[in-house]
Amino acid sequence: MDRMFEDFFGRSFPMFPRLRAEMPETVVPDVDVTENDKAITIAAELPGLDEKDVELILRDGVLTLKGEKSFEREEEEENVYVSERRYGSFQRSFRLPPSVDEDKISADFDKGVLTITLPKSQAAQSGPTRVPLAKK
Repeated sequence: MDRMFEDFFGRSFPMFPRLRAEMPETVVPDVDVTENDKAITIAAELPGLDEKDVELILRDGVLTLKGEKSFEREEEEENVYVSERRYGSFQRSFRLPPSVDEDKISADFDKGVLTITLPKSQAAQSGPTRVPLAKK
């Protein structure tokens, strides 16, 4: 199981917390990744964005989440005392394990949360197949 997650996330996944600390102005969406017998699910927090601001691209077994959070201020004469929200472009990629059926990937965007469902192929859902041994 650990190996599968290492393959799924690649080497870059453990770097994200450090990357965020080193580059505090960078927009990096927080995600939860869960798995059951039928699918892997990625839930990405994208507050303040609409589906038109987000793009999912699948290429060569890598799913890339891209988007942009635009800076908007209603009054330009306003004094700003604290500005902690992050704006700008973001991109986050996930290497898909071979068990994912890429033709059946789906995504839903609701209330600032993008939920990506990565269904497993029928072969992956059935688990390993035992090969009988013949005696000579």
